[in-house]
Amino acid sequence: MSILDSARGLRIPLPHPPHRGVFISFEGGDGAGKTTQMAMLRNHLVTERSVAEDLILTTREPGGTPLGVSIRRLLLHGEHVDPRAEALLYAADRAHHIATVVRPHLARGGLVLGDRYLDSSIAYQGAGRSLEPEEIGSLSLWAADGLLPHRTILLDVPTETLDERRDTTGQDRLEQAGADFRATVRQEFLDLAAADPERFAVIDGTQPREEVHAQVLAAVAEVLGLFDPTFEPAPPTKHRDEQ
Repeated sequence: MSILDSARGLRIPLPHPPHRGVFISFEGGDGAGKTTQMAMLRNHLVTERSVAEDLILTTREPGGTPLGVSIRRLLLHGEHVDPRAEALLYAADRAHHIATVVRPHLARGGLVLGDRYLDSSIAYQGAGRSLEPEEIGSLSLWAADGLLPHRTILLDVPTETLDERRDTTGQDRLEQAGADFRATVRQEFLDLAAADPERFAVIDGTQPREEVHAQVLAAVAEVLGLFDPTFEPAPPTKHRDEQ
């Protein structure tokens, strides 16, 4: 087999939502309100709909695993990273995160709320870093074995507003990339949403947070109906001497 034959051997899985459980991702620029809206949604489900807390997993990329924390530190607070290497590190984080955290929770019938997913890679590393968005999308799908969220909430906020909201002290590498970079990323998010309107819900993130929250609830109402009531608790962790 030649090296050219090997290069054609990477098979990209067909995109698909999880077979069990519910997966909702939140996307948008830094400062758009993703963390706030995820917390408000979780609190609503627990306090207003009596959803058990262990049913809901909130996580983020990068950084949803111990390995991801290390990768996040390298990517956001380390030295310069070549764009291709950056894309591969995000993909490595995603592959490990999905396999060890997200899929097991979904397989038990749980709800996953994700702060960023593969659309961020397409927007930031594809469009923002001038790589090919299609290539980054394929790499991300391969890393996640094809897994897509049931619903993606895109909190859209103009670049100028994000700049006003953000603390300029201690900025990470992406926050230092400049206004043009952030404008390109925002447009790519909007293009992704326009191309997949069944999965995306675009919400104006400049509205009062309670209004944004109400629109998030409306956007996820249908997919929350997919909950399987037979949620299985996580198996107990075995000590080394019990294995």
